[in-house]
Amino acid sequence: MPRIYYDQDADLARLQGKTIAVLGYGIQGSAQARNLRDSGLAVVVGLHAGARRAGQAAADGFEVLPVGEAVARAGYVQVLLPDERQGDVYHAEIGPRLRAGQVLAFSHGFAIHFRQIVPPPDVDVLMIAPKAPGATVRGLYENGQGVPALIAVHQDASGHARDLGLAYAKAIGCTRAGVFETSFQEETETDLFGEQNVLCGGVADLIKAGFDTLVEAGYAPEMAYFECCHELKLIVDLIYAGGLAGMWNGVSNTAEFGGLTVGPRLIDESVRARMKENLRRVQSGEFAREWVLENKANWPVMGALRAREHAHPITEVGARLRAMMPWLGRR
Repeated sequence: MPRIYYDQDADLARLQGKTIAVLGYGIQGSAQARNLRDSGLAVVVGLHAGARRAGQAAADGFEVLPVGEAVARAGYVQVLLPDERQGDVYHAEIGPRLRAGQVLAFSHGFAIHFRQIVPPPDVDVLMIAPKAPGATVRGLYENGQGVPALIAVHQDASGHARDLGLAYAKAIGCTRAGVFETSFQEETETDLFGEQNVLCGGVADLIKAGFDTLVEAGYAPEMAYFECCHELKLIVDLIYAGGLAGMWNGVSNTAEFGGLTVGPRLIDESVRARMKENLRRVQSGEFAREWVLENKANWPVMGALRAREHAHPITEVGARLRAMMPWLGRR
């Protein structure tokens, strides 16, 4: 089991006197920046000229600077830009302003692990990755709680990189719940594998396959949507709160028996073999190269895939049914 760090293992004084530059002000960036400030630390926000979120950052009371100026001002730089932009922004604006003794930190290991960014040897390079969306990171912090996080040290130039990272984790509330030690490689590869094979790719295609099977058999698309998509939240909530055991305990005996007997027939050895091949693609860097080239080419494949996804009948059926359920809210 990895080592887990808590409040008593972290010292906020490690970051006193250092300006922290949060690069990016999306949902995660805004949450981390506000938590840091509320923990008594000095924070500036780095954004490119004309950034959509610059006005919000300023309205939230932060000094907003161009990325290069924010890096030059800071002792600790937290990069919270999209994966696909980090390499280009680093080479154009971050790298030229880095100096010996600074901390370069991330909340995902993609750019470092796949060498889109190769920092100089005289800076600390580490990762603090909260395991929750930014809204949850912020909301729990305000309630005196926190979300678990991961910590990894890629480069320890100062000899104190882990201590600095733990201080940052404490400042955003994560040591209240527990911070798990990992590596950039482990975090990146497991994250990509999980997204592609289970959380996003696997689940989405399983939903569509179930929907298509019922509709092609003559059942109403509305019934197919309810049973294969809408009710998924009920199951996920049970898993989220109690793990798989909690889910099995929370569903009917009929659902449990059916799930336990049919699930293994569906997710058979051929599926597991393809998962292993997908993991190999992640580990070898094949997926990373494909994604970087896709961005260089301005997303031609992504555009086609998005159009195909939007054209699936489940999109129209789901939109129509959700319009009848105003309590769901809109995202």
